[in-house]
Amino acid sequence: MLNEQILQELHDFVETNREIRIYDIQKEEPCLSDKIYSSELEDFIELHQSASFSERLFQHIDGKGQTDASIYKKAGVDRKHFSKIRSIPDYKPSKRTVVALCLSLELSEEETGDMLSAAGFSLSDSDRFDLVIQFCLEKRIYDIDDVNQALYSLKLKPL
Repeated sequence: MLNEQILQELHDFVETNREIRIYDIQKEEPCLSDKIYSSELEDFIELHQSASFSERLFQHIDGKGQTDASIYKKAGVDRKHFSKIRSIPDYKPSKRTVVALCLSLELSEEETGDMLSAAGFSLSDSDRFDLVIQFCLEKRIYDIDDVNQALYSLKLKPL
């Protein structure tokens, strides 16, 4: 058990350091020059940023010679939701929506992984839903009803 003196020292230490950090955060002078930091950050982003989810989606649709309507209907995505994906470049749909669109496009495992990554997701080997999707992709099972049946058979929420 800590004695009163140690507890008081701890309290003083925490309060003193908290005040210093609050002061540091509130300082108007940044540690690095705004210009240098901003320039390096912009260069990094420009160098590493890849196409957005929606850009990739429409490249696949065009590349397969499909229409938007045929893809979103096959995926079970409503027109309004698909319109949001088309009109808002940084819009991130749910993982289930991305998977459904990938299945409707009949994308390979690798292409599906790229699409999921562009939307900020991935398929995990420790998640049952993800394993079902991986299995379906591997077996080239692209029909949404068949995939939903597979998910349902394992008591998982369908797409």
